[in-house]
Amino acid sequence: MQEIPTPKIGDRDVLVRVKAAGICHSDVHYRAGTSPVRPLPMTLGHEVAGIVEKVGGAAKDVKPGDRVCLHYNITCGDCVSCASGNEQFCPTGLMIGHYTDGGFAEHIAVPGRNALRLPPEIPFEQGATLMCASATAYHALRKSGLRAGETAAIIGVGGLGVSAVQLARAFGALTVFAVDIREESLELAARYGAVAVNARKTDPVEEIRKLTGGRGADVTVELIGSSRTMHQAVKCLAPLGRAVLVGITSELLTLDTYREILGGEAQVIGSNDHLLSELPTVIEMARRGILDTSRVVTRSIPLDARAINETLDGLEKYSAGIRTVIVP
Repeated sequence: MQEIPTPKIGDRDVLVRVKAAGICHSDVHYRAGTSPVRPLPMTLGHEVAGIVEKVGGAAKDVKPGDRVCLHYNITCGDCVSCASGNEQFCPTGLMIGHYTDGGFAEHIAVPGRNALRLPPEIPFEQGATLMCASATAYHALRKSGLRAGETAAIIGVGGLGVSAVQLARAFGALTVFAVDIREESLELAARYGAVAVNARKTDPVEEIRKLTGGRGADVTVELIGSSRTMHQAVKCLAPLGRAVLVGITSELLTLDTYREILGGEAQVIGSNDHLLSELPTVIEMARRGILDTSRVVTRSIPLDARAINETLDGLEKYSAGIRTVIVP
């Protein structure tokens, strides 16, 4: 914990007083160096919501006093990737809390276009989690091409998985399987209409195949980040199925090319972050209650280094609840 200067803002920037900052499993990977942070030292925190305190002269999107949540990718807006709507590949892009200072602080400065108005119906804590957990799940499901009437399996029911279960149903999936080893996570997924599969008690591949009459799932979304669960995501697939890999890992994935990919014409899809253009839809779904984030935040803690590190330790062991949010 350090005292640092209040961030300065440029002409197109806004200064936001942080009201809530989610602690994401990605932060575990950043702390461990699995996904390296640069430059150091760096303030973590990429799930951020707060109140606008100052705006630059050319910042027109929000005004002081506005409740906002922050898109975490700061991009140029002019390159080929940004112009084509794929700003996560912007060559000068910086993710807050990863490559530029994030929200585990009292204040944060971002470009005005990165600040999206947060409706009064959505508490700051829930608004913060929308900016990664919900938005990344939404992007992954869009990448999957999930269609009405199909079957989906969500592997990993943490912060992202709880949203993914609900969003898969909103996309029109008739059946959504939720795979995890934590009973409390599976119980929560079941409340949202998922068929719970406890991977501690049964082989999830065999169970999903049994429950689908041997066919498998049309779409699987892997949100844990281990070679074992990624392999399960592929092995669960029905013919013409799509496995979307979201979880971060340094482990290698080995597949039986013919039996697991070519024979069933399966697709393995990488999903990275989400898009600014997707966020208004995610926010509106939360405002209308189509996406319920009221049970996602399981704990709030102060802006305290010991409490934050204890939460990260718990996430590293998959024992920290659904989502812990820092409330400065």
